[in-house]
Amino acid sequence: MKKILPIFIPLSLLVVWFMHGSDLQNQINYQEGDLQPSALQRKVESKVFEILSNYHYRKVPVNDSLSSKIFDSYIKQLDPNKVFFLAEDINEIEKYRFAIDEALNLGDLTPAFQIYNLYQKRMKARYAFITAQLDKPTDFTLDETYQPNREKATWAKSESELDDFWRKDLKRQLLDWKIGGKADTTSVRELKERYKRTEKYMAKTKSEDVFQVFMNAYTESIDPHTTYMIPKAAEEFNKDMSQSFEGIGATLRLEGDYVSIVDLVPGGPAYRSKQVNPKDRIVGVAQGEDGKFVDIIGWFTDDAVKLIRGPKGTVVRLKILPASGVTGSPTTEVRIVREKIKLEEQTAKKEILFQKQGDKTIKIGLITIPMFYRDFEGARNNEAGFKSTSADVRKFLVEFKKEGIDALLIDLRNNGGGSLIEAVDLTGLFITSGPVVQRKESTGQITQENDENPELVYDGPMAVLINRFSASASEIFAGAIQDYQRGIIVGEQSYGKGTVQSVLDLSRFVRSEKENPGVLKITLEKFYRITGSSTQHKGVSPDFALPSAFSAEEFGESSQPSALPWDMIRSTTFTKTGKVNPATVKSLQVAFQNRLKTKPELLKLKEDLERWKKLKETNSIALQYDKRKKELDDQKKKPDEAAAVMEVMAGAETEDTKLVSKEKDKHAKDAYLKETQQIIADWLKGPLASVKPVAKK
Repeated sequence: MKKILPIFIPLSLLVVWFMHGSDLQNQINYQEGDLQPSALQRKVESKVFEILSNYHYRKVPVNDSLSSKIFDSYIKQLDPNKVFFLAEDINEIEKYRFAIDEALNLGDLTPAFQIYNLYQKRMKARYAFITAQLDKPTDFTLDETYQPNREKATWAKSESELDDFWRKDLKRQLLDWKIGGKADTTSVRELKERYKRTEKYMAKTKSEDVFQVFMNAYTESIDPHTTYMIPKAAEEFNKDMSQSFEGIGATLRLEGDYVSIVDLVPGGPAYRSKQVNPKDRIVGVAQGEDGKFVDIIGWFTDDAVKLIRGPKGTVVRLKILPASGVTGSPTTEVRIVREKIKLEEQTAKKEILFQKQGDKTIKIGLITIPMFYRDFEGARNNEAGFKSTSADVRKFLVEFKKEGIDALLIDLRNNGGGSLIEAVDLTGLFITSGPVVQRKESTGQITQENDENPELVYDGPMAVLINRFSASASEIFAGAIQDYQRGIIVGEQSYGKGTVQSVLDLSRFVRSEKENPGVLKITLEKFYRITGSSTQHKGVSPDFALPSAFSAEEFGESSQPSALPWDMIRSTTFTKTGKVNPATVKSLQVAFQNRLKTKPELLKLKEDLERWKKLKETNSIALQYDKRKKELDDQKKKPDEAAAVMEVMAGAETEDTKLVSKEKDKHAKDAYLKETQQIIADWLKGPLASVKPVAKK
């Protein structure tokens, strides 16, 4: 179909469609063991189709183009590394590529379940091969290599081609254990047990699990932040949003065979450990100090969460494949004590930093804001002194004034957003009044959020520190400070999330006496800076860009194929403060660029990050004992690259730095913070016209 209009469809055409859909479903013979869709799932699919077609911000035509994207997304979610399906399988299911658009309108889940059932058959065949292969001896003297990443590879043309990949994959795991000192017989036994557990687990897959994977292939083909959640997934989402659960404080999702970390709850145990980061993959979970690891590769997220979550005060150990790791990197073990995630752990913190400026020492007030929080219930009840970001920062600014700071630094690294109201109110502490952000609905209607309070709490020099993980409300605040020329922005380009979502309880639209239809998180609006530029994709570009571990195309909104585009609307009326003008930034840039070329800490950071990026592109592992041992030894000898990435991503102080004595600098390894302090010092010193550029070597 070229296009499906959700309303006002001619009756004759509907009759044709429904006859076609009915015939298609009647022709499908599900075999014993095949998963089948339920009547409720068909209703939910039709209702989600109707809601997205009418109310999503992006009015995407439901046609062959979208159908093809959904098809590719679904296949990728099932088999991202192309290690189960054969080329002949893909050719067989190609008949569904341009039929999904019609099926969506009919509530016909035939394509989704037929594709999954074929996938399940291929998985069973793989497990049978694995068992047989592990019964054979393995030759570790044979000089051969293995390419673990097959994302860009073509589909295997034969069973034997896939057999060869799996043989090498098993050999690589056995070889790493052998080099680590584990006996061959033990390695074979444990690997057999791992795949038996995985096979048994996958056999428990229910139709609702398949339904959720397919529906998210649909929703995420429209927009990466629009998601359908079955009831058990919605329950986990609500727990995450309430932030009152006991666990490690991390949001997880299934990406291919891996349970990956999406983000960390600021102040939670995982966040404070600084050993866990977004994009890390959890491959094993163990309970207590000496519990046996359970392999969770291939598990659904909600089942993995049940293992990871637990009573406060108890220990959980995670086996992690770090996002900063390169091909063939060994896993790392992380020990975390579970806690109840509390709002207080996520609140703003303050301290005073001392920076040398010639023969003087300047005082910089540092405020670290891990998220934009607000006690909405307290606000609704007009409670005096209800908890909020802007109220806490206001108090800090008053205290800083008494302590006589020379400048202010707001650290928004790893701040994924939160309350829009707080982003507006926080901006209001630094300007007299005016617009802060614009919002555009799918209808085209534009509104703006304004700071109505004329009070100016702090009017001195200020800087805002951001990184790739600063998103949403963080981008609104940083963007407003930059647009008003109120302060300087330092760090990395921010994430670029400029969309607004709402959660719809589908029980309001789909009646069912026995089953819960789940929820739909849908994108309804976009954010725009007061200049008219969208924060979508581009986010906020710093005035002073520091070496970055990730490109926007690799991590950020720009890395999402279905992300809404960047665009502009008309600028709103506002008055720049002139505290930071282009001439000021230009004069500070000279000294800053010189340091990027000469300062040892920045040079080393840049070199480490560049080496790490190159290493990450490597897609070859030696399978001969001596060569593989050398690869692993080299990785242990040169941990600088991965360590540099970890430090850049960690940003704020770690658990270890909290124990540092007062005589030592707990931020000594924080290159971003140190350079921001120096930029501020340069700024306070005055014109830097005498500084000459250093030639690039």
